[in-house]
Amino acid sequence: MTARRTGRPLVPAYLSTGGVATPRRGSLERLSVLAATDQPVPQGLPAAQHALLDVLGDGSLTVVESAALLRLPVSAIRVLAAELTDRGLVTSRPPVPAAEPPDPDLLKRVADGLRALKH
Repeated sequence: MTARRTGRPLVPAYLSTGGVATPRRGSLERLSVLAATDQPVPQGLPAAQHALLDVLGDGSLTVVESAALLRLPVSAIRVLAAELTDRGLVTSRPPVPAAEPPDPDLLKRVADGLRALKH
């Protein structure tokens, strides 16, 4: 038998989510930030959810970073994180929106002011 080349797990990702394909909450984006809460972990938690809590134990991670560390698809992490959020074991916040570009007129005035100070 030959070894797998991709290094991906032999278990399909949907089995790590208990067969659930889509999260119940649609608010988790790829760059949503996840953090574990101080709530005690209940007995009988599925292994994949426990693994996600272990990864989040050191601090906050995005959904994509968590997926990379656990070697699971982003869609599976979204399902796991949504379930943990519903249980109060994980908090999530939306990604920080991109900043608005600065006003070109303001930048020109600042540059002119700096040039005036130079002379």
